[in-house]
Amino acid sequence: MCVFCAAVPVAAATGAALDNKQRRNAQTQGRTSKFIRPFVLLTMIVIFLLIVGSVLVHTWYNRLWL
Repeated sequence: MCVFCAAVPVAAATGAALDNKQRRNAQTQGRTSKFIRPFVLLTMIVIFLLIVGSVLVHTWYNRLWL
């Protein structure tokens, strides 16, 4: 498995853990859930970039070895 393909689930798990931690801190401080949660958006951007990188690496890898 390439580095990009392996990094997608790692990024998703890390983003989910950070978002969950932020939610817990907000609940203990009595804030509502209407505040901005940047980890969800950042996680989606990172996963998108990793998938694009994976597609590019796999495309060029196949061209170089054929």
